[in-house]
Amino acid sequence: MLPQLFSPSVQHTLDLVGIFVFAISGALLAVRKNFDVFGIAVLAEVTALGGGLFRDLIIGAVPPAAFTDKGYFVTPLFAALLVFFLHPQVERIQGAVNVFDAAGLGLFCVAGTTKAYAYGLNLTASAALGLATAVGGGVLRDVLANEVPSLLRWDRDLYAVPAIVGACMVAVFLHYDVLTTFTTAFAVTAAFVLRLLALRFHWRAPRAWNRRSTVREVPEDGLGGGVAEQEKATA
Repeated sequence: MLPQLFSPSVQHTLDLVGIFVFAISGALLAVRKNFDVFGIAVLAEVTALGGGLFRDLIIGAVPPAAFTDKGYFVTPLFAALLVFFLHPQVERIQGAVNVFDAAGLGLFCVAGTTKAYAYGLNLTASAALGLATAVGGGVLRDVLANEVPSLLRWDRDLYAVPAIVGACMVAVFLHYDVLTTFTTAFAVTAAFVLRLLALRFHWRAPRAWNRRSTVREVPEDGLGGGVAEQEKATA
């Protein structure tokens, strides 16, 4: 039996906090893209629930939790309304939002891995779904907003890597049968701290060795987005 890090009520509260913060990031991108209220709500829902929905469909946990728990569905709508009316104030506390987002990343990558394993997937597949749980919503958000997904962009601080670390740690602990409340908490903390360090020191994943061309970001209409521009190949 897999260990439970928190009581069901505490775990549910933490899930809602993670969903809320992910929804805030989706709603803020919608505002920057000048979406209407419906677009803001859609991006908030997709960002918050997309990863978990994908995981549940893959492992056969149907109907997915997003559709069986009213709180999971309503929380992103609340976040969307908050951003709709107070987005300048929300933008000003972006640092705090990033901290909670990092915590949600750590919790979701670990919870996704353990849930996938509990449904009979092997360790590799479980870790992959742990990663998908943590970052899947953000990928869907960026695709719907016509952006290159953040986790694929070289000019963004590490995001997928902390989730990979957390998910792989859980897989290793499962392999050696040492997944306990303590080791689960350690995996969550490792992903959380690694993401915060990446934000603090702007750590980024390396690009191809001995590249023959470069890519730079060109601002797009002052909205915080950008398009990649391919420069001429170097000799």
